Amino acid sequence: MASARTTVLLVTAATLALSACGNRRELMPVAAAGLPPAPYGRETKPTADDLLKPPVQAKPQRSVELRSRSQPREDDPFDLPPEQ
Repeated sequence: MASARTTVLLVTAATLALSACGNRRELMPVAAAGLPPAPYGRETKPTADDLLKPPVQAKPQRSVELRSRSQPREDDPFDLPPEQ
């Protein structure tokens, strides 16, 4: 009974380990469908790798340094009361 349980656990572990392995290769569109047309104003079509790169606006760099301790706020010249 103990050896059958060990065998089942080993087979399960091996199956999980092999299922985690993936075949890494260049992405290609489905045979029936092609890549999207070239954007307006561009003569060449982007490749699959170009389409997978996120634009800079999707991942902006942080340019603000976080404050480590509280500081009094500076006067904001645009913080005006509402006009009536």
